[in-house]
Amino acid sequence: MRQPAHGGNLAWAAALAGCPPDAILDFSASISPLGPPNSAIAAIKSQIGNLKHYPDPNYSELRLALSHFHQLPPEWVLPGNGSAELLTLIGRELAQLAATILITPAFGDYYRTLAAYNANVLECPLISYEQRVPSAELLVLLNTQYLALSTHCGLLLNNPHNPSGKLFSRESILPYLEQFALVVVDEAFMDFVPPNEEQSLIPVVQEYPNLVVLRSLTKFYSLPGLRLGYAIAHPDCLAKWQLWRDPWPVNTLAAAAAIAALQDTEFQQQTWAWLTPARNQLFQGLAEIPGLQPQPSAANFLLVESQESTSQLQQQLLKYHQILIRDCLSFKELGDRFFRVAVREESDNQRLLTALNSVLSGQ
Repeated sequence: MRQPAHGGNLAWAAALAGCPPDAILDFSASISPLGPPNSAIAAIKSQIGNLKHYPDPNYSELRLALSHFHQLPPEWVLPGNGSAELLTLIGRELAQLAATILITPAFGDYYRTLAAYNANVLECPLISYEQRVPSAELLVLLNTQYLALSTHCGLLLNNPHNPSGKLFSRESILPYLEQFALVVVDEAFMDFVPPNEEQSLIPVVQEYPNLVVLRSLTKFYSLPGLRLGYAIAHPDCLAKWQLWRDPWPVNTLAAAAAIAALQDTEFQQQTWAWLTPARNQLFQGLAEIPGLQPQPSAANFLLVESQESTSQLQQQLLKYHQILIRDCLSFKELGDRFFRVAVREESDNQRLLTALNSVLSGQ
């Protein structure tokens, strides 16, 4: 079976480990271990009887819930079949520009959607194997050559950055909204940043018709199987994308779960309270293992540099401990000396640390 480019492929991991998929402890997919929220499950059950009907093609109720959540008019919000579907629409938009500047290492789906429309891609490295650590601010990344082209180009980045976990300040991104024809900020992990620390560009989206913000509801609320994300952008842009795509991209159950999850303030507070101490526990444990160097992160995952081959480490953890970590081979700037792990609950984190100590010490 082909090695996956994304995390969370339990079928591949189970085949390698020789065990059922549900026996794998998955650190490769950056999904909250606390969900799905009970409110979302209850909402799904309440809609079973409506499966005999088509969804509302305009998703009026869902758009209204999202607009209330972000304090925006509903026409500024477009739900999608995961943020991946919306990213495909954005790729078509970016391909119409002279070039798209991509902050790298970059999520593999960025390359997929840009290649699908033959977009011209210019890479701007944030972190590399030689550089080792992320740049402090986004402002230092784009050189004068790129800025000279910027009025005819798009800029695509994620914040917090995946796979480094670096959180860019809002102020470091704002200048580019004046310089680039289109700026796309993928905020798939921004929900994990507490409200008093988050750096979302959603509060300024109505000021910039060239700004698109992507959000995911699957990671924070542990709903990747439902496939639900949304874009926030100027209504004219969203109306155009609506014409480009297939009808009914969001199913009835996903829409109901999303509406319930957005209103679940108790679950949101629980998640923020859990993440910081759990991430600190995992970071400290990794830092104490000889040969490993975790990077600070604002998200629910950690990027870790290793002195050993991480693809070999991944296979040993699967075979002997039924634990799956995310290698970084799909991030060509990182290669075989970095891996990424999700933050899970304390007992799971400790099981990972024990297994890493065992494998790396040769026990």
